[in-house]
Amino acid sequence: MGNVVIGYSGGADSTLLAYIAREELGKNALAVLAVSPVYPESEIVEALQTADKLGIEIVKIETDEMRSADFTANHPDRCYHCKRELFGRLLKIAKERGIKWAADGTNADDSSDYRPGRKAAAQMGIRSPLMEAGITKSEVRLISQAVGLDTWNKPAMACLASRIPYETRIEPETLRKIDAAESFLRKLGFEQVRVRHHGDIARIEVAPDKIRLLAEPSLREQIIDELAKIGYAYITLDMRGYRTGSMNETLNLTDGD
Repeated sequence: MGNVVIGYSGGADSTLLAYIAREELGKNALAVLAVSPVYPESEIVEALQTADKLGIEIVKIETDEMRSADFTANHPDRCYHCKRELFGRLLKIAKERGIKWAADGTNADDSSDYRPGRKAAAQMGIRSPLMEAGITKSEVRLISQAVGLDTWNKPAMACLASRIPYETRIEPETLRKIDAAESFLRKLGFEQVRVRHHGDIARIEVAPDKIRLLAEPSLREQIIDELAKIGYAYITLDMRGYRTGSMNETLNLTDGD
């Protein structure tokens, strides 16, 4: 590519992409970290620490997807509008700096789920080198471990809006509640966790092998007390456990629809 702007989140995919870009292109690779209410605060902190450790140049920007009525209405194409905001900012930075390409960390497995953000990427000319190379999520982790990246086993993390059922309006207070609830659960040791927000109901997803632990009386009481303080009247455990894109299970859509 010669030079590139990368949408960087600090997750396993974008960290590997930014690392490789820095190794191949040096100062001609620039990573852009987006900050907004839809991203967990702890993830922003970790992303900055990871970039600093690896010597990756970072530009931090604030995105404005919350000002978009198309985004906050939370229709099934929500991610399309969010990605258009992010990719538009990446392209603007690229143009200002005379950089030809903008890229994201989408991997080859990401084509298996409903991801309207891919439509935005295609429309706007955003490259996805990991996907283009056919690199899967498991391969991202193997490569990251081989080159010594701490993110090789980092749990997947999507934006907080993905915890809210489609057609339920996205509000800043709702995002804060979700972030607070998930942060508490991670502090208890549940690294892969989602708190799906259903009004007064918190539907907790953890890895299947952690369900028994979460249901232990002493831990269960701590979780009930804390999530009640956060504002949830009913705290439930999803017996199927964590799975990617569980909010898409009620849809009959593909990226082409």
